[in-house]
Amino acid sequence: MSIEVSNESGIDVSEDELISVARFVIRKMNVHPAAELSMVLLDTAAMADLHMRWMDLPGPTDVMSFPMDELEPGGRPDAPEPGPAMLGDIALCPEFAAEQAAAAGHSLGQELALLTVHGVLHLLGYDHAEPDEEREMFALQRQLLEEWVAEQVESYHQHRQSEKERRLLDNSRYFDEP
Repeated sequence: MSIEVSNESGIDVSEDELISVARFVIRKMNVHPAAELSMVLLDTAAMADLHMRWMDLPGPTDVMSFPMDELEPGGRPDAPEPGPAMLGDIALCPEFAAEQAAAAGHSLGQELALLTVHGVLHLLGYDHAEPDEEREMFALQRQLLEEWVAEQVESYHQHRQSEKERRLLDNSRYFDEP
């Protein structure tokens, strides 16, 4: 799976975290492992330009997804067997997302993870234009984000435990010496 991130926003964000959450969602949605995704982080002016050009809406937004035309999403229950594909592009605006994060009472990293999940789901054909679609997409978005966070916490605890065991083993070698 190839995920490229280009940060043109001027705001320092964890690209590794964005890749991690995108990779997790793609894997959980049964997208072919050879799929490719491109992510670009933009400033508010560039995002406002995209928003006007593609959606005919003024001002910046938090996330926009640009799926490739030939995509057949493997994550939808009604989709055929997935194959390798260029999923498309996700544009994120960290400055806009930071305002949303502050209003929601969480970190920019949490907001960008949420928006990444949202963007990938759009690439896979999910939408929220109708109430039923919104319920389906937002429930799946919440579930995937919660599972990713749980996986991150578990990985952190495993790493900490491995470090403790390594230090213990390093110290135990002194017991073997006369």
